Amino acid sequence: MRLVTISVLVPYEVAVPLFAQMPGVTPIVYTPDPAAPLPDGAQDAEIFIPPLLTGPVWRDVLHSLPKLRMVHTLTAGYESFVGDQVPEGVILCNARGAHGGSTAEWALGALLTIYREFLQFEDSRRAVSWDYRGTDTLQDKKVLVVGAGDLGQQMERRLLACDAVPTLVGRTARDGVRGQDELPALLPEADAVVIMVPLSEETRHLVDAKFLAAMPDGAILVNAGRGPIVHTDALVAELSTKRLRAALDVTDPEPLPTGHPLWSVPNLLLTPHVGGSVSGGAERAFRVIARSIEQLLAGKKPENQVS
Repeated sequence: MRLVTISVLVPYEVAVPLFAQMPGVTPIVYTPDPAAPLPDGAQDAEIFIPPLLTGPVWRDVLHSLPKLRMVHTLTAGYESFVGDQVPEGVILCNARGAHGGSTAEWALGALLTIYREFLQFEDSRRAVSWDYRGTDTLQDKKVLVVGAGDLGQQMERRLLACDAVPTLVGRTARDGVRGQDELPALLPEADAVVIMVPLSEETRHLVDAKFLAAMPDGAILVNAGRGPIVHTDALVAELSTKRLRAALDVTDPEPLPTGHPLWSVPNLLLTPHVGGSVSGGAERAFRVIARSIEQLLAGKKPENQVS
């Protein structure tokens, strides 16, 4: 029986040991810069793995690979590769399942930081002030998790461990999941709303002025999805009144330019898109890709195929 072989263009050396031990798979490391020349053997590559958090700058490279069969992102988000970015007939897969745990961990940490006032206590420490007082708690809080995939399910598990009351919201209702069309009725009862959906035309500006206005006073918005899911100007307007609180790991625009109001608006915890940037994150993503390659070589549809 002839061994099926396949070449994979990988952006980082860390992936080489994993792929090199797979029968029939040849990893080829390329420079993660679309302007850089591709290495020898690249024209035979059938799989292309873009660098982390890259924009739609790889279109010309993808269209220059005559044997390309699959593009596989290192992230769950794949919005940069929809439309004509990927050549016709080439399948697109994402790394769903690789970063859900770490991103949910970030979102949980953000909620705990706000409820337990860790930043305020750090300010007191810097001021050499023993600022004893009680704080709020995540326990018993009603938390809407908008997104019922791997990310949302990971978040639900962590919220339950903290004795919070999570409600998963998906595109359509099913067992254990409320439908997105129910948000107008659900938002007024939510203590916190965690956004964990991918960016698409359907979800762009899902969190707009109307959405935010439906949230009760003092509620917390957490965005662990993509920046454009939230209408930035609408959020800035709400935070400026101090009626709502928010934690953002993603923004629109991203990165934030100097002078942007999100740098100085009150009631905001801001981090620079680090939810999935943790030790072992790349290795977990490459393991997901390895499974997709095995399925492709076996003639099966990869579980992580999105188009």
